[in-house]
Amino acid sequence: MSKLQEAIESGKFVVTGEIGPPKGTNVEPCLHEAEEYLKDSVVAVNVTDIQTAVMRLGSMAVSHMLLDRGIEPVFQMVCRDRNRLALQSDLLSASALGIENVLALTGDHIQMGDHHEAKAVYDLDSVGLLHALSLLEKGTDLGKDMKGNPNELDGAPKFFKGCCVTPCTKEVEPQIIKLEKKVEAGAQFVQTQAVYDPKAFEEFIKKIEHINVPILVGIVVLKNSGMAKYMNNFVPGVVVPKSITKRMADAPKKDRKKVSIDISAELINAMKGMCQGAHIMPLGWDDTVPKIIEQLDL
Repeated sequence: MSKLQEAIESGKFVVTGEIGPPKGTNVEPCLHEAEEYLKDSVVAVNVTDIQTAVMRLGSMAVSHMLLDRGIEPVFQMVCRDRNRLALQSDLLSASALGIENVLALTGDHIQMGDHHEAKAVYDLDSVGLLHALSLLEKGTDLGKDMKGNPNELDGAPKFFKGCCVTPCTKEVEPQIIKLEKKVEAGAQFVQTQAVYDPKAFEEFIKKIEHINVPILVGIVVLKNSGMAKYMNNFVPGVVVPKSITKRMADAPKKDRKKVSIDISAELINAMKGMCQGAHIMPLGWDDTVPKIIEQLDL
């Protein structure tokens, strides 16, 4: 059992972090940040998988490097770039490397990234990937692949399976229906898209009371008011209230990081009674994570 699974199942309020692999092979800065600011602050660290469809170093490699440094990774896996053969093979590879936590994602569209000529695969979506995860680990010792081949696997993986949901979108019912399907397919925990409106989050939580799965509310650390406006305009399902945008705009440049830390901590404190944890996405401001956690009333 992974540390993340153990912490969540214990009923504790769990905090996870996130890093993005570099566009290149110089991985040391990102690993240093994880060791310096995340290792002793969070239970596990998500490793993004070619996020926003921008070509980068792979999530599996960085996840393994984190393990070597005593940091528990959450291996993000998107369906955009691999068919079911490659997805299943990568899952077996991750398990063989000691990676236990997997976050199943459909993946951002190719047009968001830097290789518009690339061909998106989407052989599976996140529900299909969770189903594949569950099949591979089916049984005590023997799993099966998606084809249901009679020759069971020679050694089956065991994962703590996660998924994502967008709680604050205007059309929330499709999100709930898909979340139900994800949990039915095997999801054991949920990390949300960024939330900046505790009231909207509370309404969402009430609507999914019938879904028995731990929720970790997502917090993207804002860097400035321009970022808040961008998220409002271009990130589906994310709504940053005008009051928060104004706080960031009014903050002197030298104080912006402190104000952002305060906002993040206030949001988590406001929502901690509605969920079982928080997933902090610092987007390079990894030094903010321990400072946010220091302000949490846990």
